[in-house]
Amino acid sequence: MTVDPEQRRWWHVLGSLPATVAVLVACNALYIFLVALGNITDYDTNFAFVQHVLSMDTTNFGAADGTGLDPDVMWRAITAPVAWTVAYIGVIVWESVAALVLIGAVVLWIRAFVTRGAFDTAKAVSTIGLLMIVALFFAGFITVGGEWFNMWRSTSWNGLDPAFRNSVLAAITLVLIHTTAQAWVRRVHTDTGSTRAL
Repeated sequence: MTVDPEQRRWWHVLGSLPATVAVLVACNALYIFLVALGNITDYDTNFAFVQHVLSMDTTNFGAADGTGLDPDVMWRAITAPVAWTVAYIGVIVWESVAALVLIGAVVLWIRAFVTRGAFDTAKAVSTIGLLMIVALFFAGFITVGGEWFNMWRSTSWNGLDPAFRNSVLAAITLVLIHTTAQAWVRRVHTDTGSTRAL
């Protein structure tokens, strides 16, 4: 027995690649929004993280703060409080913008599903927001914080694991968006004979 496409549309759409990507984009949006909100409402906690990473005062494999530091790399340390504040506010602004971009992308996904339109704009905006997350955590935390400021040497102020996790989660979503796009276009005939992309 043949089932009319319109009768199975609700579960067919929910099980499609675009719906999968839309949910992942929404999860990334919620996550980076909560991160930004936490940094704004609990400013001092993560400001201390930025302070210790930039000043490199715990890059001594667990020794007391300021002791056992490697003089060959300590010239990289930034000890000016103004610089710590600028860096931290920059991170918060970047996270906030990424959250707004991804929230906008989620709205575009929903609109595309409701209007049975194409997902091109939603994919493009999602890509921008996800790349912002990758840039922040991969380039900012892993590369600059981890290598330039030797965060990997610190046992108390080491954010490499969460930065790696955040980068991978955003990257997985990016991969799904850009490697499965050809499978998204499926022609589903409606009663009027029109078609739509899933």
